[in-house]
Amino acid sequence: MQLELQGITKRFPGVIANDNVNLTLKTGEVLCLIGENGAGKSTLMNVLYGMYKADEGQIVLDGKPVVFTSPADAIAAGIGMVHQHFMLVPVFTVAENVVLGVEPTGRFGSLDIDKAREMVREVSDRYNLNLDPDAVIEDLPVGVQQRVEIVKVLLRDAKVVVFDEPTAVLTPKEIIEFFEIVKTLIAANRGVVFITHKLKEALNVADRIAVLRRGQVVGEVDPKTATESQIAEMMVGRPVQLIVDKKPHAPGEVVLEVKDLSVVDADGRTMVDSVSFSVRAGEVVGIAGVQGNGQTELVDALTGLRDSTRGNVSLDGVDITSDSPRERHAKGIAHVPEDRQRQGLVGGLSVAENLILTRYHDEEFSHGIVMDWPAAHSVAENLIAEYDI
Repeated sequence: MQLELQGITKRFPGVIANDNVNLTLKTGEVLCLIGENGAGKSTLMNVLYGMYKADEGQIVLDGKPVVFTSPADAIAAGIGMVHQHFMLVPVFTVAENVVLGVEPTGRFGSLDIDKAREMVREVSDRYNLNLDPDAVIEDLPVGVQQRVEIVKVLLRDAKVVVFDEPTAVLTPKEIIEFFEIVKTLIAANRGVVFITHKLKEALNVADRIAVLRRGQVVGEVDPKTATESQIAEMMVGRPVQLIVDKKPHAPGEVVLEVKDLSVVDADGRTMVDSVSFSVRAGEVVGIAGVQGNGQTELVDALTGLRDSTRGNVSLDGVDITSDSPRERHAKGIAHVPEDRQRQGLVGGLSVAENLILTRYHDEEFSHGIVMDWPAAHSVAENLIAEYDI
């Protein structure tokens, strides 16, 4: 199969996400799409997968133009996609998730679970994915859940598999295992599109690298001869210093103090257990760990989105443990969430509306029950210019 994207343009209100993009991909190769967040990588692949309709341009398969009005059309044409945020039902088994929508049925129209297990085992064994058809999704590590998504697309006979930021949620060991899976797919003459913004990964896994900036393909490079600094400059449009010259710093007084903090998740499991630390003015404190080991619950407790079961949080020496998220925000605690789509933004609102979501009640924008939209748009325009949104 040869896949071509010809002159793809996709617009949203106030932004051109993809601007006359041209790309080609053949089965048996890895094409890496690399670019900054917001460069248009995921939007382009969502057009290919039938989730968005291009405003201009066309998709060509083996020399014939095709139109995808839904993911079902793309799947039928041999295009599969593994999203950054997995599309799995947590309480279903591996087999139930994999066959969802293409369920084998028994005599009375009910799910033939034995046949479903057999289908999963066949694909899993062929590609060395090592999946247990009866395992429940919510009990599996993230890396194994990703393999379930891969089996889903392979079961539907995908000739081209798109991976959207596939290593973002994986441990170093899982990343190595993932790259082995990619090699297996290429050996089976599948085509792979690998979306990332990680330079080393792109150079290691790709046969070709296409660089996107502000919705446009600004060039393709050969990973055998390209360098990280060359690709980084193409991504941002200016020379980039990849080595940080970190000078010794002199932190000030303690501004945030956490003492003996414990937090449970929605199921009552202890995710943060008697954690204590402090943050001083003028310093960056990093919290490392594999996803699912309490980082999310810790941040939620610091910002007031989740109650703690023990301990306290102090800001500038004042206990704020019982303060609401709005009260903490007013006192100077800001929050950039890990899931920007669900927690950080409201997709149906404008940029201006999103920018004042935490400030709409300020006197600057609110006059009783009436919003001062000209003021809101003025502030938004200044922020857009200042932060190059």
